[in-house]
Amino acid sequence: MSPAKIIEKALEKGLDIIGITDHNSTRHCKLISKLAATEGIFVLMGAEVTTREEVHCLSFFENDDQLLDFQAYLEAHLPPILNDTKKFGYQVVIDEDEQIIDEIEFLLISALNQSIDQIEQKVHSLGGIFIPAHIDRPSYSITSQLGFIPADLNIDAIEISASCKAESVLPFITKQKDVSIIRNSDAHYEDQIGKVFTTFEMEHRSFDEVKLALHRMLGRNTRIV
Repeated sequence: MSPAKIIEKALEKGLDIIGITDHNSTRHCKLISKLAATEGIFVLMGAEVTTREEVHCLSFFENDDQLLDFQAYLEAHLPPILNDTKKFGYQVVIDEDEQIIDEIEFLLISALNQSIDQIEQKVHSLGGIFIPAHIDRPSYSITSQLGFIPADLNIDAIEISASCKAESVLPFITKQKDVSIIRNSDAHYEDQIGKVFTTFEMEHRSFDEVKLALHRMLGRNTRIV
């Protein structure tokens, strides 16, 4: 799953947009976005955040300043639990030549000490997109951890897993009936990239257009098969 391999696989699958969401880290977003731009691929840059309730949520940002701000927030609220490389592997940061330039010492799969409401508010204060991830899963999802989607939680969409049918999660969104449902590959390995995808109906590829599509505004929309 090196940056170059991600782009290579995305091209092979014919993807126009990819999302980069490492667990509790944004540090590879700029590099992958730079590499992808040379191949005509648009990158949604962000992180898959683990909330205090152990809910996985996707967060996306438009520019480098927002990413830096959110990265500082993640680092400030990630518990100082050292990564056990024998159990979890190495957490490295690499450059364009795939040389290791840093290693993250604290375990990135830990839950932040921030609630889902606090994280959502931080994401939106930066102008970002906030999406509860794989809500159908029996663990690390908003439905498994909370049992419901709070009516007052400001979400831009919900994500379902590759094999999930949209109809199966409808009982959880009775309070937010108009929310968009997206399906992504949630790829942790190269061969999973593009296994499933969401089609965005919009005028061009940009962060603002993605927002409009998620909220079905001005004729924009999203579709899953």
